[in-house]
Amino acid sequence: MDVLLTNDDGIESTGIRVLADALTEIADVTVVAPAEDQSAVGRTLSQQVTVTEHDLGYAVEGTPADCVVCGLGTLCPDVDLVVSGCNQGANLGEYVLGRSGTISAAVEATFFETPAIAVSLYIPGQDLDFHEYAARESEYAEAVRATAHLVDGALDSGVFEEADYLNVNAPIPERCDDSPPSMTVTHPSDVYEMGAEHEDDAIVFRDRIWGLMADGDIPDPEGSDRRAIVEGRVSVSPLTAPHTTHRHDALDSLAGTYGDARE
Repeated sequence: MDVLLTNDDGIESTGIRVLADALTEIADVTVVAPAEDQSAVGRTLSQQVTVTEHDLGYAVEGTPADCVVCGLGTLCPDVDLVVSGCNQGANLGEYVLGRSGTISAAVEATFFETPAIAVSLYIPGQDLDFHEYAARESEYAEAVRATAHLVDGALDSGVFEEADYLNVNAPIPERCDDSPPSMTVTHPSDVYEMGAEHEDDAIVFRDRIWGLMADGDIPDPEGSDRRAIVEGRVSVSPLTAPHTTHRHDALDSLAGTYGDARE
């Protein structure tokens, strides 16, 4: 199996190195990753990028989407699967699907008709400063195990006949009650807790869900990705791209009156 490995934390991150080491045991891996941290850039695409060789593979002066286009477009066009991660920090809920660089790399792959897996590490916030925290290699162990399991089995099992990509979130092993944690198929939570507040001359955005998660008091139902990860399970959400809905009578009717509106 040939795998393109990318991320949004940058090619120097611990998360991509541990995945590269593990996946090399089961696949031929080509790393094409951002030269610098590109977190939360979504599917931003550049006009052109500089690519340099790196001890892991290729470092791209660009975004995760750039890396996928570079990889699938020219550097390694015949891969079977794209893996994006492992991101330090969870990517949970519907509202992060278009925001996360990690997930966006997986989405970009689907337009090349290449299945993809995005994987992230959930770091609980009760007793640490997430922005100052650097996860150790050992803390990625469950994320690595889950990714290897899915990479090894998803293509042959027909998973990607029903899904375009998988969004995987894994807990830190030593913070789980169960050892090893189970893997649960989930859907992205639709809970949205963003707010905005005035602070002096600025308006500051606050995602209140992280505070609720730190307290263990989340409003997400059973079956959601956030509920699974807070309860110490590996969450796997099967997703499709692009995000579409079905045609329906109400819009057909409204579109049909468009000419009448000009009279």
